[in-house]
Amino acid sequence: MTDNEIKLIEERCNKATPGPWVSYIEGRDHESGCDFIMTSGEDIELTGATHDDQDFIAHARQDIPALINEIYILKSEICKLKK
Repeated sequence: MTDNEIKLIEERCNKATPGPWVSYIEGRDHESGCDFIMTSGEDIELTGATHDDQDFIAHARQDIPALINEIYILKSEICKLKK
């Protein structure tokens, strides 16, 4: 993955509503109402998504920044080893 590709992913992530995002599934996380993703802004209601899809989308808000940070750390370590 190129540095530019990583930067584009990071930019898209930074433009999204700040986290954390939390997936709420009726019957699992609350008793009545609809399935939704709670954000620091407007809640997100999805249609056509499975519960696993919804959990993935909600967790991506926290997971992607963590993965990008890990990529930067690993790239830095690789650069140190090459010197």
